[in-house]
Amino acid sequence: MRLDGWRRSWREIGQPAADEELFRRLVSCWGEAHRRYHTLQHLYECLDLFEQVRGTARRPGEIELALWFHDAFYDPTRDDNEERSAHWARDSVLQARLPAETADRLHALVMATRHEAVPEDEDAQLLVDVDLAILGSEPARFDESDDQIRFEYAHVPEDDFRAGRRRVLGEFLARPRLYSTEYFHSRYERPARENLARALARLGG
Repeated sequence: MRLDGWRRSWREIGQPAADEELFRRLVSCWGEAHRRYHTLQHLYECLDLFEQVRGTARRPGEIELALWFHDAFYDPTRDDNEERSAHWARDSVLQARLPAETADRLHALVMATRHEAVPEDEDAQLLVDVDLAILGSEPARFDESDDQIRFEYAHVPEDDFRAGRRRVLGEFLARPRLYSTEYFHSRYERPARENLARALARLGG
């Protein structure tokens, strides 16, 4: 099923012969032993969510590929994971002999998952909303994701982790709107704010 979606996304951006070795490399990356949240569980949750809103995307194939690449590199001791992942995505599109414009759009989509600012591009907004849907998930899944992230940052002392996590979650909660698209805003905004507030309370924030 996932391979079918991979093939479809490449067809939609103009390449009928999807690179299945690249697919296997990405699956291997998402399955690395040091990961607990940024795993195939997260990727598949994103892909399943995107399937529900695929019809609203301008270039759905690009968004789907961006989801595959957005945490392809994930090392919690580094701060350039999205950049490295975005470069890999762009290089893969260029190696498939597709237009540079397509490669650049895919690079920009992956970089949008740094969540540093609300994107202006509509497809990027949809991608970011899918990636942030975990914030508005059922409390049990949100709490599980919180524990998974702590595991990934096991190398960080508890006090430092709590301070950093309070900052990140607090910045999200302070946004006037967490989700750009109406679909995700109407379904996830309220539970996301409740989850964030609860997590901050646990952290002493």
